[in-house]
Amino acid sequence: MTRYSIELAYLVATALFILSLHWMSDPKSARRGVFAGVAAMLLGVAATWAKPQILHHWWITVPILIAIVPGVWLSLVPLTAVPQRTALSHAFGGLAAGLVGTAKYFYWLGHEPEMLTAFRMTAIIAEIILGYLTFTGSIVAAGKLQEVKWIPQRPWTYKGQNFVNLGAFALALLLGVILVLRPDMRILSPVLFVAIILLALNFGWMLVMPIGGADMPTVISILNSYAGLSAVAMGFVLDNKLLITAGALDGSSGLILSIIMCKAMNRSFTNVLFGAFGQVQAAQAGGEQKLYKAETIEGAAQVLEQASLVVVVPGYGMAVAQAQHKVRELYDLLKKRGITVKFAIHPVAGRMPGHMNVLLAEAEIPYDDLVEMDAINGDMPQCDVCLVVGANDVVNPAARTDKTSPIYGMPIIDADKARTVFAIKRSKNPGFAGIDNELYFLDKTFMLFGDAKAVIGDLAKQLGGGGLH
Repeated sequence: MTRYSIELAYLVATALFILSLHWMSDPKSARRGVFAGVAAMLLGVAATWAKPQILHHWWITVPILIAIVPGVWLSLVPLTAVPQRTALSHAFGGLAAGLVGTAKYFYWLGHEPEMLTAFRMTAIIAEIILGYLTFTGSIVAAGKLQEVKWIPQRPWTYKGQNFVNLGAFALALLLGVILVLRPDMRILSPVLFVAIILLALNFGWMLVMPIGGADMPTVISILNSYAGLSAVAMGFVLDNKLLITAGALDGSSGLILSIIMCKAMNRSFTNVLFGAFGQVQAAQAGGEQKLYKAETIEGAAQVLEQASLVVVVPGYGMAVAQAQHKVRELYDLLKKRGITVKFAIHPVAGRMPGHMNVLLAEAEIPYDDLVEMDAINGDMPQCDVCLVVGANDVVNPAARTDKTSPIYGMPIIDADKARTVFAIKRSKNPGFAGIDNELYFLDKTFMLFGDAKAVIGDLAKQLGGGGLH
């Protein structure tokens, strides 16, 4: 390919990336957006591969063939594992950026030291810091989401941790400045460069370990932003305009999404990164023992039959139980009785942005019946039955009333304003934020303990006239 045809291919790929983001903002065109993104990536890779300076094609072919196996495996994970799969994708992207920056630096240092200008060194330092911290940070985030035994899901904190973390990051930046000013120090430069890599790798896992599971949706989007910014820096290092554009789109969209997530939790970036949200609160000695009120499937079905408006609040418990298809079955039965059914979607329900939307879309529940938190809260006082399916912190009234609660100020779905609440929960354990849910102890709330898929299935059988097992 000629230089102009390669640049034209990059331009078309850039347009496709932009259209991909635009189309994915609407469920009706989301599939088209995915195909546009895939086409853009294929076109970008093909155009780069066709450059005349690419001589050793096996160095490209072999890694692609090797990557097919884990790529296919990652594509086949269940929807409940999509958050940790996404974190792993960020980890691979960050590692790739870091390795490219490392290879370029040592090649230029040994063969073309005149290429290590202040601008290129600044881009390389940004690339390796962002790339390597994204790698280890994303690995820890994936481990927390997967509930790996040797990675605590609760915040891992110690006294003075913020000073240690920021100190390590500041030291990496300081060493980077030295390298930018004096990149040609034959003996000292490689040592400083490796030190920056080690500090970035260390900073990544130290950054995520203190963050609790309740903040994981925001952490994933922030890591997505870091991965995009590392790709931008890599684009400047490689003089690749498409990388710069694609990385900028990725980084900016991740940043915007992080802002939306933080707004949804009424928290700031610094509070998410350094607040250790999600620590388990110690029970107060001598405190009043609160009791749940359990309900039978038959009783819950009778109340549902008499309702005019039912609002379902899905949460991570629904994802774990893979109950979305049973929820669809219950939805159809209620709709046949002329009952209005809506789904209240909290921005941070589940373990990643849009998690509940994806699960419900898989069950082919009409997207028009999925209502965002701000829109549904006005209807909650008229709601006859609010069915909470595996959600916890996003419906906790303590966010409005308890100033000592770690979730105080977080916008929630007003489930407590419904006339009757049925809460499906696997156990009496607190949610991912580590605190009790005051909603579950209200007079109007009745618990349906058990696996969400089984409970919803039994409710559907009862409503369908089939009785129980």
